Amino acid sequence: MSELEQRCAEAGLKMTGQRRVILKVLGSAEDHPSVEDVYERAKKIDESISIATVYRTLGLLDELDLVIRHEFQEGYSRYELNSDHHHHLIDLETGKVVEFQNDDLEKLKIKIAHDLGYDLVDHRLELYGKKIKK
Repeated sequence: MSELEQRCAEAGLKMTGQRRVILKVLGSAEDHPSVEDVYERAKKIDESISIATVYRTLGLLDELDLVIRHEFQEGYSRYELNSDHHHHLIDLETGKVVEFQNDDLEKLKIKIAHDLGYDLVDHRLELYGKKIKK
C-alpha cells in the first residue's frame, strides 16, 4: 500500500480500484493536473473510469486535506498532493507552475502575523510573473 493509500485509509476513505488509479496518477504527476488531465491519464490505465468518478474522488481527497486544489486565476482547478510545504510562481505567458521554498519568506510570514497579534496557522502564496527577457 502506498503512503497516499495509507493516508486515505486512515482518513476512512474506502479504497476502490478506480480510486487507486487516480491516486497513482496524482502520485506520479510532475505538474499540477486539472480534473480533465487526471481523467485522461487515469483513462489510459483503466478505461472504465468516468469523469464523474474523478470529480468525486478529487472532491473527497480535497475534503480530507489529502490534495490541495489551486485556481491559479485560470478559471479551472488544478490539483497536487498535500505533502511538502511550498509556494508557487505561475508564468503568465506559458501557464507553467514553478514550485519554490524560501526560508526568509517563511520567517517573514510568521513575523508579520505575530506583529499583527496572530499565530500563523495556515496560508497559501501564489506569485504571478513573466519571464525576464535577456
